Amino acid sequence: MNEPMLKKAMDTLEFLSHDAATRMAYDARMKALSDEKSMIEGARAEGLREGKQEMARELLALGVDMSTIVKASGLSEEEIRKLLP
Repeated sequence: MNEPMLKKAMDTLEFLSHDAATRMAYDARMKALSDEKSMIEGARAEGLREGKQEMARELLALGVDMSTIVKASGLSEEEIRKLLP
């Protein structure tokens, strides 16, 4: 079965042929996987943001001018000012 559309149709048909309890278990598993993926993506975004903030703090400590830090970090000037002691 090399045709992706046909495979998807067959998978759907197989899914629909299961009883209600099996479909509910499948739906619950798919939701759990989706939730886990969302959590991972959120954590990754948070880590990237924290990394940018750390880089901005280090550049501030080195005396690098604000416009250069904005360009290097991708943070706004306001976000960088909040990092100042």
